[in-house]
Amino acid sequence: MASTKTKLLNSCVLIIAILLVLQFNMSRAQKVPAMYVFGDSLVDVGNNNYLETFFRANFLFNGIDFPGGKPTGRFSNGKNAADFIAENIGLPTPPPYLSDSNKNNVFLQGVSFASGGAGILNSTNDHPYNGTIYLSKQVGYFYEVQQRLIKKIGENAAKKHLKNSLFAIVIGSNDIFNYFNKKSKNNLTKSPQEYIDLMISTFSDQLMQLQGLGGRKYLIVGIGPLGCTPSQRLRNSLENCYDEANNLATIYNKALQSMLQKLKSNLKENFNYSYLNIYDFLIDSIQNPTTYGFLEVKSACCGIGRLYAEGPCIPISTYCPNRSDHIFWDEVHPTEATAKILVSTLFNNAKQYVTPMNLVNLLAL
Repeated sequence: MASTKTKLLNSCVLIIAILLVLQFNMSRAQKVPAMYVFGDSLVDVGNNNYLETFFRANFLFNGIDFPGGKPTGRFSNGKNAADFIAENIGLPTPPPYLSDSNKNNVFLQGVSFASGGAGILNSTNDHPYNGTIYLSKQVGYFYEVQQRLIKKIGENAAKKHLKNSLFAIVIGSNDIFNYFNKKSKNNLTKSPQEYIDLMISTFSDQLMQLQGLGGRKYLIVGIGPLGCTPSQRLRNSLENCYDEANNLATIYNKALQSMLQKLKSNLKENFNYSYLNIYDFLIDSIQNPTTYGFLEVKSACCGIGRLYAEGPCIPISTYCPNRSDHIFWDEVHPTEATAKILVSTLFNNAKQYVTPMNLVNLLAL
């Protein structure tokens, strides 16, 4: 009899625990009515499918592990960080802004403006056949969405809606790549510090614009160790990380954190953020791969030539069967497995990588 009561009690406790978890997830989702995504190919879910550009991924073998096994425009073998963030907060993945050909969608649950090749600076990848939606243009598109939202639900409701929404921004890598591009004039006219200062001041202005349009909760992702991507390892015969790119990324990340702290100090409760130190996280993953379930840290999974990084992932490329073992999918982009681990870090208490608060605490504000 006592054993039966104990089993019944344990069952009740389990049911209550499950209900509490469900209630937490539902309340968390209700606190986040929408997610607005800004950035580059790390979070592009298909905007570049609608552009005349070399920066496209709507062909095999991209998407080979995405539901349905078809390319979607994501620069990945499967889902990217935008997908996993949306899943964790109980929202569908925000659709690409350019998919709305009639320009009248209110996007009540959010929208993605992210575009492969985009940079903080308008000049990044701004040349023929490299069409992309640079960040200031993404902010301009958001203004159009904000105006439609106000028209649809009223100014007060729109203000509350945006106040509780998440603004996810992943940008800056292409600006750094561009600085080391032989075709770029930036490294001839600006010192590394001058270039970083320009990136930071421009990004600060863009964040202020978004804040002025109603954004209050931000996920800001730093720049990773770009010199350790397969394409940059090709710069030397030993296939080591390219230190110059990593050094510039480090300088930028420090300046970015300082800028965010300044914005918080000035704007108080009208600006809250989670900063993801993706640089240190990926360095740790590269140095201690088995801790994260990886076996291959240098080579891309899909591509051409040495380290599969002498060309992009295209239908004639070779791709690996063990994609979850690789950190990198192609010459610069992470695998779905890497993106999933990165996003999980945002929601746990990994204070060495996420500051000043994790995403759960940010969304609970």
